[in-house]
Amino acid sequence: MSTAHSLALVTGATSGIGQAYARRLAAQGYTVIAVGRRLERLQALAAEFPAGQIKPVEADLSTPEGINRLSEICREQPLTLLINNAGVSHYMGFTALSAEKAHELLQVKVMAPTLLAHAAAPGMVERKMGTIINVAGMLAFGATAPLGQAAGRATYVASLSHLLSLSLALSEELKSTGVDVQVLCPGIVATEFHERQGMDLSALPRMSAEEVVTASLRALETKEVVCAPGVEHDDLLREALAANLRAFGGQSPTLATRYQ
Repeated sequence: MSTAHSLALVTGATSGIGQAYARRLAAQGYTVIAVGRRLERLQALAAEFPAGQIKPVEADLSTPEGINRLSEICREQPLTLLINNAGVSHYMGFTALSAEKAHELLQVKVMAPTLLAHAAAPGMVERKMGTIINVAGMLAFGATAPLGQAAGRATYVASLSHLLSLSLALSEELKSTGVDVQVLCPGIVATEFHERQGMDLSALPRMSAEEVVTASLRALETKEVVCAPGVEHDDLLREALAANLRAFGGQSPTLATRYQ
C-alpha cells in the first residue's frame, strides 16, 4: 500500500493490537488518528513520533456520544484505513454478565464498528479506495468449543461472530468499488486483555500484538478477507466458509423430512 497522504483511524490504540497498529502505520508514513479512553497513553504514544504523525482522540465507544464523535470524523476525514479494534474485557458467563456490562460490550464490539464502517464507507467508495479492518478473534469460529477454565463467553463470542459476518458480507457488497474489507481473527495474544480479567495466561504460548499486525498487513497485500494469524493451513478457513454456504444453499421451501 502506498502511504503517501495516507490517513488511518485506529480505535483501542492505548494498548495491545491497536497500539501496535498505530506504531507500525506511523512508522510507515501514515498519519494516524489514535482513539482510546486513556488520553495520557495516547499522548505518550504520539510523543514517540514527529509532531502531528499520531493525533490522539479521546473517546468512549461504549457511549452514543463517543460513537457519534468518531462517526463524524469518519465521514469528514479522507480515511485510507479504518481499524475497528476497540474492545472490553467482559469475558464471562452469560448469566453472570450484568446487563450494564453486556450493553457496554455490544456497544464497543458490535454497534461501534458497524456504525464507524457505515460512516467511513461512502467516502471510501466515492474515492474508489480504502480499507476497513474489523478485529475479531478465532472464537468467531468457536462458539461450541469446550469452555475449559472459562465460566462462559456467549455474549463475547457473539460479538466476534457479528464482526466476522459483517466483514464477509461487506466485502461482498464492496468488492467492485475499490474498497477492501478484512476481519482479523487472532487467537490468544499477549496483551492486557486477559490481565484485566484476572486471568493469568503467562504459561501459555501466545502471539505478540506486533506479530498479529504483521499478519494483518500482509493479508491486505494478498487480499485475504479473513486473516487468521495462527492458522497455518488456510484451507481450513475456506472449508469452514464453504460449509456455511452449502448449508445456506441446501434449504428449500419444503419441510425437511426429519421434521415431518
